[in-house]
Amino acid sequence: MSELNQDHFWMLQALAEAEKAIYRTRPNPAVGCVIVKDGAIVGRGATAPVGGSHAEVFAMHEAGEQAQGATAYVTLEPCAHYGRTPPCAKGLIEAGIARVVIACADPNPLVAGKGIDILKQAGVEIETDVCTAQAEVQNKGFLKAMATGMPYVRLKVASSLDGRTAMASGESKWITGDLARQDVQHWRAISGAVITGIETILADDPQLNVRQLDGVALDSIVQPKRVILDRKGRLPLTAKILQTPDTVMVMGPFRAELAQMGVIQLEIQPLQQILQTLKDFHIYDVLIEAGATVSTAFLQAQLVDELISYVAPTFLGAKARSMFNAEFDRMAEQLRFKLLDVTQLGDDIRLKLIPLQESV
Repeated sequence: MSELNQDHFWMLQALAEAEKAIYRTRPNPAVGCVIVKDGAIVGRGATAPVGGSHAEVFAMHEAGEQAQGATAYVTLEPCAHYGRTPPCAKGLIEAGIARVVIACADPNPLVAGKGIDILKQAGVEIETDVCTAQAEVQNKGFLKAMATGMPYVRLKVASSLDGRTAMASGESKWITGDLARQDVQHWRAISGAVITGIETILADDPQLNVRQLDGVALDSIVQPKRVILDRKGRLPLTAKILQTPDTVMVMGPFRAELAQMGVIQLEIQPLQQILQTLKDFHIYDVLIEAGATVSTAFLQAQLVDELISYVAPTFLGAKARSMFNAEFDRMAEQLRFKLLDVTQLGDDIRLKLIPLQESV
């Protein structure tokens, strides 16, 4: 096996380690590391919850003296700064690592090439851009937020074959089946916040939290903040979402009752500014679960990075609510998407798409 193929193989093992951490590390990125010597893994690790050790630390601890002269495969550039933990780049040097293979660079201004520079200056051989695309998928929000100052925004919709998301009354339980609804739990679990509108709260009284994830203990998941767009202050104090008020944020007029409950209240602001505000709260992945008004507003403002569309094999009829309520007159106004993936979930399908203008 060539060195390039070996690097690819071992990096896939590091990516598998990172995958174990995707629900627990926010706002930190999920990183995996394996240390390889004489064709075998001698140490492995993944990022611990906030305040805990980074992936490289776990791998070096397991490897012990075998780290001397070994190769470390890391899914994200090793950190170069003192934060809650010491810099991993220096730790790798002190452990005697001879070569470091990196999947993708870290755009965080505190790192941004500094980790690689520290390693090179110490005589460590560096190889970059191995399995980069796979590594970027695991940390889309972190990478975008560090590079642009804006979170990665996913819009989730569930509709019938005729493009309807609810009956005229607002009733929407349930359009899709169990497997599709379970799949949504994953998207919530990797998100720092779920945004919804007040109409969805009033119609469905949802909790919008993670309640079940196959093979994952709920207490190991960092629950997302729930962000409610409530410009007129109509959120009922009896809403289920307020049963855990410390994870709720409300954009609307100030209400003393919400403040007493511990709810974070945000001033009324444009959608783009809301996203920037969430980034300032170290929220890098945002999931929108809302009705047509909010969904359409985000789409028309070109603030959606990815559309996750569940389609159920049913018709709800002309009176049912549409999934998209913009009024276009010309074909030139249409919003087109590029299809990334189609997955069958029971009788439903899930489409993953990105806005076409972002893929050009």
